[in-house]
Amino acid sequence: MKVRELMTAPAVSVGAGESVEVAARTLAQYNIGALPVCDAGGRLCGLVTDRDLVTRCMATQKPMTTTRIKEVMTCAVECVSPDTDAAVAAHLMGRKQIRRLPVVENGQLCGMLALADFARRDESFPDAADALGDISENLR
Repeated sequence: MKVRELMTAPAVSVGAGESVEVAARTLAQYNIGALPVCDAGGRLCGLVTDRDLVTRCMATQKPMTTTRIKEVMTCAVECVSPDTDAAVAAHLMGRKQIRRLPVVENGQLCGMLALADFARRDESFPDAADALGDISENLR
């Protein structure tokens, strides 16, 4: 099975120059925990999570309306292509202890793959279970 069969597409994204408040509202509106950050041409340039907003903005008392996403986002982001084997993506998620992967094709964001996407497909559940076990390993 390929990533394209599991991913959510299109992915909701934000621009690096938008305010943290926009990111927070978008996360709440779509009930998601991470947003890919793209440039004007749709190229992935980072990822911002709900945790980033709390630890890098709110906890440091930066104003949400004037702090830009580029100030709190993670720039070095693991990603996969839509043609990546789903088991390889699950292994990467487990090894890197991440729950979400942007999916990029020809330099453009085309979707998001979340650990929950594996659970929605019965035949991929072992991959999800392995990845979740690896992600959770350091939490014990």
